Amino acid sequence: MAVLRAAENPIITPANIKPSRPDFEVIGAFNPAAVAYKDDVVLLVRVAERPFSADRDIEMTAIYDPQKDDIVIKEFSRLDPSIDFSDPRMTITPEGKFLTSLSHFRLATSCDGVNFTIGEKPVFRPANFYESFGVEDPRITKIGDTYYITYVAVSPVGVNTCLASTQDFEVFKRHGVIFCPDNKDVTLFPEKINGRYYAVSRPVTPLFEKYEMWIAESPDLLCWGNHKHLLSPSESDFDNARIGAGAPPIKIEQGWLEIYHGVDSSNRYCLGAILLDRDDPSNVIARTKEPVLSPQRDYETQGFFGNVVFSCGLVVKNESLVVYYGVADTSTACAEIPLCDILEKLS
Repeated sequence: MAVLRAAENPIITPANIKPSRPDFEVIGAFNPAAVAYKDDVVLLVRVAERPFSADRDIEMTAIYDPQKDDIVIKEFSRLDPSIDFSDPRMTITPEGKFLTSLSHFRLATSCDGVNFTIGEKPVFRPANFYESFGVEDPRITKIGDTYYITYVAVSPVGVNTCLASTQDFEVFKRHGVIFCPDNKDVTLFPEKINGRYYAVSRPVTPLFEKYEMWIAESPDLLCWGNHKHLLSPSESDFDNARIGAGAPPIKIEQGWLEIYHGVDSSNRYCLGAILLDRDDPSNVIARTKEPVLSPQRDYETQGFFGNVVFSCGLVVKNESLVVYYGVADTSTACAEIPLCDILEKLS
């Protein structure tokens, strides 16, 4: 498969992002939503920050406190044997789990799709209890003249998916929780199908340890029902442990093309593709047995959480997909993949 990675990769790194406050450090600028807006490519970049700790024995994390309408700092001693620091993404204590960073969204714009101007301040940050551990992994779908953003909201009561909307990427309206915990990787289809809106989601089934893709319908983008199982992990391929939707589906002549992420038993994240029926997207027509993009470059294999390529957004350019993807939970990269190459891999 002809994957053309940008020579400038990674195109956005933590070093390109100004911290939102002087006592914070940016540790990640990744998993951006992407959309064509006017004559530009617009990204909503997930920016992960944490309080800077001068003491190596002290782990510090930030939490949004809705009662104070402010960010509060918690400290944990690395010398405390009751605390588990083995996963760099979270701190597990007797009182509960805490993320090691707090994420918000930063706006980035580009006229060429590679060189981006990044805003100095967050455009979308935690603002309520359901977002107290951060907002993560946005996806943008344009429906009519409105840009709808699904995003992950993390809090002590779980991992929810929320909905926001904007028409100018300056003013955002929150519409609240649309998929209850634990559900994430929600992508909206860009138009109604047979009079209904559709969304792909990824609920978690702890009893059977299932991480699979489902599809649901809605009359108004807010109330979702008629949930159906869509896709399971494979038995032995790159996606045999967990799967989830990536960028919003795109409409092509053959149906709806969805680029999804697949995780194997060694926690390696790759991208695959499925083709859904044009009139009944709950019907999977074809699936790639090999990744369309896998971690190979140093910036994809090494970082905060290595061996990860994870996409939340793409832009169609001529007969190719320009995929914007997070690498190693650290930075943002982009790659151009001919659509015909992806279709050839579907079976």
